[in-house]
Amino acid sequence: MNISKQEFARRRKNLMAQLEPDSIAIVPSARELTRNRDCDYPFRQDSDFFYLTGFSEPEAVLVLLPGRKHGQYVLFCRDRDPAMELWNGYRAGPEGACADFAADDAFPISDIDDILPGLIEGRERVYYAMGGHAEFDRKVMSWVNVIRSKVRSGAHPPGEFLDLNHLLHDLRLYKSAAEIRVMRKAAKISAAAHVRAMQFCKPGVNEYELEAEIRHEFASNGARDAAYSTIVGAGNNGCILHYIENCETVKDGDLVLIDAGCELQCYAADITRTFPANGKFSKEQKALYELVLKAQLAAIKIIKPGSHWNQAHDVTVKVITKGLVELGLLKGTVKKLIEAGAYKDFYMHRAGHWLGMDVHDVGDYKVGDEWRVLEEGMVLTVEPGIYVAPDNKKVAKKWRGIGIRIEDDVLVTKEGHDVLSDEVPKTVKEIEALMAKSNS
Repeated sequence: MNISKQEFARRRKNLMAQLEPDSIAIVPSARELTRNRDCDYPFRQDSDFFYLTGFSEPEAVLVLLPGRKHGQYVLFCRDRDPAMELWNGYRAGPEGACADFAADDAFPISDIDDILPGLIEGRERVYYAMGGHAEFDRKVMSWVNVIRSKVRSGAHPPGEFLDLNHLLHDLRLYKSAAEIRVMRKAAKISAAAHVRAMQFCKPGVNEYELEAEIRHEFASNGARDAAYSTIVGAGNNGCILHYIENCETVKDGDLVLIDAGCELQCYAADITRTFPANGKFSKEQKALYELVLKAQLAAIKIIKPGSHWNQAHDVTVKVITKGLVELGLLKGTVKKLIEAGAYKDFYMHRAGHWLGMDVHDVGDYKVGDEWRVLEEGMVLTVEPGIYVAPDNKKVAKKWRGIGIRIEDDVLVTKEGHDVLSDEVPKTVKEIEALMAKSNS
């Protein structure tokens, strides 16, 4: 299921084919970050860098030089160092970069200041994502300035900087068959984790215990890391969109909102389910839950090639606004309420986002000021929600503190769509049956 060397090579080839003539592209790796004192955060490679190399070490720089006779793919990385490897793990070194990661040339990162200006010299354009890494921005400019300082000696500095992100991120938006296989597996693991949490849940458990069950399921199936901070919000906490404290006790009568997805080989899953802690929805919980589910199913139904990005969101807004009027939480005509944005008191976020190597993945949502048209190979989430704030005095007390979101990962296929995360129950009947079975 791993992405092959051939696919990484194809990605680099596709990117270089879009670069202007006489160009160079520079992509740095992610940096190691200190958590506290002598402890670092676990290292996770920069998605753009990994997409083009498959190389998972820090202190590395990718250079692409279309048309270079001595090799178009150059990698700078840490040299082998037995003493440091004894403490911190093995390194590929320049030799491994060529043998195992198919670099045409590889050099120690310590030599980059001496070598890279020579690779830039004579190139008309530099493709680089300026602004994402201030320290590395300064390095790039220092290398260019080295060349500029030698103009009187005949050196030829680049005359133009171009943003690499637009081209590279458009490539990442369309998932290959291999990427889809990895994402399908990530969704399957994440679905099993949500089922496990539902089965484990009962009044009296702590939110962090449910998170632990989820993380256990991830790791037991080969996904060591979560793609993002897991949200486990019980009761009022379900109304906080990005609640990650996960420190409260689950009470009888609470709804529990869990937003969790694993990361597998640098690809994310992103699933949300909401369920009753005691296994049975109250009347009000059920009414709002079925409204959110109705909105989600309606949005998923229209996802297909030719639909534009915002259609799914528009559908959820219409369904939710109409339902809130019917339940008495909003008053007025649906059309005027939508125009006024009245629904945003209860549904304040978008219906979804791109999904891939990043949980909020790259790719433009608009092209030429028009919503992007969906195409085969794109993956997006569909995640409407309703959140009735505990202090919302505009509605009856029985509705307050109910937070609901339902989220799935959806692949755009040639004929329509495929819900990658469909192994998690989401109808009221399915959820109550699963939890009744677990508690019996």
